[in-house]
Amino acid sequence: MSHILTLVAPAGGLAAATLARLRASLTALGADAGTPDWLAPEEAADIPFAGLSPEQAMAAATAALEGAPIDAIAIPAEGRRKRLLLADMDSTIVTSETLDELAAYAGLKEEIAAITRRSMNGELDFRQALVERVGMLKGLDVAALEETWAATEITPGAGALVATMRAHGAHCAIVSGGFTFFTGRVAERLGFHAHYSNTLGVADGKLTGRVEEPILDRDAKLATLKRLSAELGLPLSATLTVGDGANDLAMLGAAGLGVAFRAKPVVAAAARARVDHADLRALLFVQGYRASEIVAG
Repeated sequence: MSHILTLVAPAGGLAAATLARLRASLTALGADAGTPDWLAPEEAADIPFAGLSPEQAMAAATAALEGAPIDAIAIPAEGRRKRLLLADMDSTIVTSETLDELAAYAGLKEEIAAITRRSMNGELDFRQALVERVGMLKGLDVAALEETWAATEITPGAGALVATMRAHGAHCAIVSGGFTFFTGRVAERLGFHAHYSNTLGVADGKLTGRVEEPILDRDAKLATLKRLSAELGLPLSATLTVGDGANDLAMLGAAGLGVAFRAKPVVAAAARARVDHADLRALLFVQGYRASEIVAG
């Protein structure tokens, strides 16, 4: 079969009857649909198919699922496992927007979070919004950085995603419009090979309100993907990117597999692949990893 439709649900949320219904839907559209193959019992399964485009298969799945909390992603069967993972950090690898959480220590969380939401939905220029938000934090004691990090939570499945891809020879990196203070710690905790992000200005133990140049903006994410691919000798088809905000769209569109993870509306509407319900292990299942192959992270 030329393509694979992968279905992933929160644990226990995928039934054999659902797979049978989806297979029948593909067949009704003229596809040659194979027997479903469980990757993780009642959680993830593949349906191989031919005769439809990935977009047609996912549209059929969306209709057949009728709003059930199940993610459906269709990709070519060839080259399914990727050799480079490039991941956004905020609201992707970690559950929060670290700049918004940092702003809480200046009593500005709601004000700054409102700007963040508009920026991540593509309503504001990313660079200008970043500079504006950091400027509002001028004079904040650097101790707030440590307090913010102590409260930062890793997204479920992130550790397994990195550990499993590393174990199978993939290069894993973070690229973030956030800050090195956080990306460095996340990279160390989860085992990313590298991290790329912005640097907060600090003087005399306080934030200066400036973002040090060069600023990593939305264009830099795509540039990082292309640079790493070239350095590793990989075609873009062998890459996997994941993110949630408008500044991730370019790298999601350029990668062999670009996944919008619980994304902002503008990103969800534009992305070819979405994970709205499952955790980050869904990115492993889409690559064909079975539960027995997943490495705990």
